[in-house]
Order: sequence, then structure tokens, then C-alpha cells
Amino acid sequence: MKAGVHLVQVYFQQKTSAFLEDLFDPYLRRDPYRAGNGEPGISSVTMTGPNASEAAAMNDSPSRRRLLVCQPAASADTAACARKIIATLARRAYRRPATDEDLQIPLARYREGASKTAPNAAAALGRKAEWKGGAAALGWKAGFESGLELAVRSILVSPKFLFRFESQPETAWPNTAYRITDLELASRLSFFLWSSIPDDELLSAAEKEALHNPVALDEQVRRMLADPRSEALVSNFAGQWLHIRNVSGFRPSPELLFHFDDNLRQAFETETALFFGSIIRENRNVLDLLDADYTFLNERLAKHYGIPGVYGERFRRVSLSSDSVRRGLLGQGSILTGTSRANRTSPVIRGKWILENIFGTPPPSPPPNVPELKEERNAAKILPMREQMAEHRANPVCASCHAQMDELGFALENFDAIGEWRDVDAAGSPIDASAKLPDGTKFTGPAELRSVLLKHSDDFLTTLTEKLLTYALGRGLEAADAPAIRQIKREAARANYRFASLIRGIVSSTPFQMRMAQDRAN
Repeated sequence: MKAGVHLVQVYFQQKTSAFLEDLFDPYLRRDPYRAGNGEPGISSVTMTGPNASEAAAMNDSPSRRRLLVCQPAASADTAACARKIIATLARRAYRRPATDEDLQIPLARYREGASKTAPNAAAALGRKAEWKGGAAALGWKAGFESGLELAVRSILVSPKFLFRFESQPETAWPNTAYRITDLELASRLSFFLWSSIPDDELLSAAEKEALHNPVALDEQVRRMLADPRSEALVSNFAGQWLHIRNVSGFRPSPELLFHFDDNLRQAFETETALFFGSIIRENRNVLDLLDADYTFLNERLAKHYGIPGVYGERFRRVSLSSDSVRRGLLGQGSILTGTSRANRTSPVIRGKWILENIFGTPPPSPPPNVPELKEERNAAKILPMREQMAEHRANPVCASCHAQMDELGFALENFDAIGEWRDVDAAGSPIDASAKLPDGTKFTGPAELRSVLLKHSDDFLTTLTEKLLTYALGRGLEAADAPAIRQIKREAARANYRFASLIRGIVSSTPFQMRMAQDRAN
């Protein structure tokens, strides 16, 4: 098994019988003393390693080869080689050339470690078999690695690695904007697109002060978006913006458990991640997020959606017809489940999600002392959702917001709390997915809702630009950022609003390349 993050799954292929309560809590078996004819459960999973036969492989891992940029041939070479290794790592970790001051503490830690009893250090690291040439050679080689271990630790706990520092020029006047350095720009760019430190190529370009050249900066953006590390933009930005992470905490009520399990939960997340990733990799028009003619499915998810002809666990691209209810984000289970209650749909939550993340007009907080809807467990007494919501809309204080939120949510009522299509609700009443916005716009169901959203595409483009810029800067937007947002949109319009054009506009913008000077007295 290679180093890195791995997903380990343990499951039973066939079920014979089960306790009734297993249906209500299938995810965890807490009682190790349960016995009998119940459903089998996993109490724990233990993984061990590396074993003795894997020790040699550990000494030749890719990360180790990348760290050890030199190997001392003799004891006299260790100090120079150690300095080279430490300086190279410090440059990467601190995201700039390392100064003599930067190296003082790591080199001191190296000398401290190297002076310790070498055989004991070698034994602790499990690398005795590596050393050749007798006790003397074993001594200095083990000391060399022991010293490097302490040096690396000191770099990784340094504030220079853990925090991103941007230095204000001495000549900068308070409350005036100044341009950040190329090295600082490289860090902003790498954490924006990769959620990680700059690589050697980006650092080298920054050291040559090439990043303020628009052509060179554009080349770096293209390269970084094509790099697999840009998957971090999918998992982090899309996860935060679309609230996909809500799916992992969704615990459906017992009546939904027959249709929902962890495989479906993971399929929801995978579908949206692959879908959003395809928009980035293929540099598609970002409006495809609302109405794409494809998605990514495996057999489990396709059956849940009622889409035939998909078999096996592997996810693959599946074309969708023009009238498919699964086109775009609003047809995906991750969004529909993440905006539902555990036991029912919520037009309020779904409508609020659309206002916040599509239109960019979040509603105000609800007034105090507004009660939650009463949850009725008796199916015979459950009112249609539209009648339940009338309670809040009857309150004049609540009506103005709910008139917009609820209507957007009603259009998605054919999707139940876990995103499955339905024609009747829990009480057996036909679903009424018709809606009317305060401006008089009428529509019914998800397909017509998509048409309404596309008619307001400029609102969505503004919202997406604002969300991306907020993510890139790591701060909330201010009124002074508004001209930059308009400029980014104008530039993206010339490129048919393709995803890369938004990214290039952001990294070239004033908020991304400049910073407001602070009063040093404060």
C-alpha cells in the first residue's frame, strides 16, 4: 500500500436476518456483547504496518527522495549536505528563499540530533539494515538522519510555515493600497487553487519577479488548473459554497432508512465533486452548473434517480435529456438532501439556499419567537406542505421573506428529503410544485425553475464571482471590492463565462494583487 490517504471499506455481502432496531440505526453497533441472529456488525478495524519486509521500501519513498536532495558520502560531508537539505525545505515551507536567520534554529536542532548516540537513533528509526560499512559508518549516518528529523520538526512547527505573512513596505501610507510582492502573490495563488504551498516552478517564477507579468501569470494559472492538485478547489471551495459537507452529517428518520445508506450518501458527494471538477477541467461555461446536460452516476445512484442502463460501482459520465429533472446542481442528491430535514423536505431551507447561493440575496434572519412547524407523526393528519407553510406566511412579519423563499422551494417538492422523485407526499396527497414569485413570475417543477434561474443568470454570475473572490482572499468582501467584481465579470463575458476566465480575472484583480496599508502605530 502506498503512502497517503486511503478509504477502507468493510461490508457483508449478504444479509440473512436482523434485529428490528438494526433498521433504525444501521451505522454503528455499540454493544459488543450482542449475540444471536442479528445483522452482523463491525466493532473495529485495525491496520498494522510496516512490517520488517517493508522497511527497505520506507527508506526509498517518493517523499523521502524529494526531501533528501543530497546524500553525504562521508562524515565530513554531513554538515554541508544537511544545510542544503534544510535550506531547500525551508524555502518550500516558508514559501520564499530562506535567510541565514531562518536556518539558525533548524541547524541548531540538526546539530543537537546528530550529536546523540547514533546507534540508538538508527534503531529507533528502524533503519539499521540500510547502513553499510561497520560501526563508524553506522554512527555518522544515523546521527545525520536523527539530526535531520529534529530540523524538519522545527521547520514544520515554525510560525513562518504555519502562517502566511505579508510584509507592509516602509514607504506605504496608511489606508492606501500597495502591490504585494511576487512571492506573496505566489502564496495567494497556490492556496487559492491548490490549498497548499507553491511548488518549485511557481516559486522560481516568483523569485524572478515574473508573476506581475500578465502573460507569465496566465501561464501559471493554466498550468495549476491542469494539475491534479486543483482538485482541492473542488473539495474545499465547492464543499463550502454548495454546503456539500452537510450530507455527511445527514441522519434520516427511520421511515427513510429503507432507501438511504452510506453508499448513497457517498454517491451524492462523489457525483457533485465529479460534476464540479468537470466544469473546471473542461473549462466549461459556469452556467452549466445550473443546466448541464450530463452528470456522473454509478449503479446505486442511477437506480435512486430512476435512470436506467448504468451498472457497477464505477462512476461514469451520463447524458441527460433536455427535460430531465436531474440537470444541474438542483437535481443532485447532495443539494436536495443537504437542504432537507431528517424526516421531510423543507421549502424554506431549499428556497433560502437558492436565494443565498444562486441569486446572492440572502434573506434577513427570522424575527424572534417564531415557532417551528409542528411535526405530525400520524400520516393521516399530515397536511400538504403548502398548507403547513401557510402558518408562517399568515404572519405579516414573516410573509415578505417566505413569499419568495417558499415559492422557490415548492418547485422542488417532487424531490423528497433524500432526493428521490415522488408524485405524492407522505400523506398521499398529490405534489403541488407550482410557484409564483412576488414579481408575478409563475413556474412549476424543477425544469421551469431552471429556466427562471437562467433568466436571472447575471445574478448567478455575480454570486459565483463574489463567492470565488471571498474564497481566494480568505476574507469577506467590502464595498471597495465592487468595481473589481464588475471588471472580473466583464472580462469573463468575453470568454463566454468559462471557468478559467473567472479564475484569471480574480488573480489579476486589484483585491488579489494589492493590500491596504495599515497604520503602524496601531
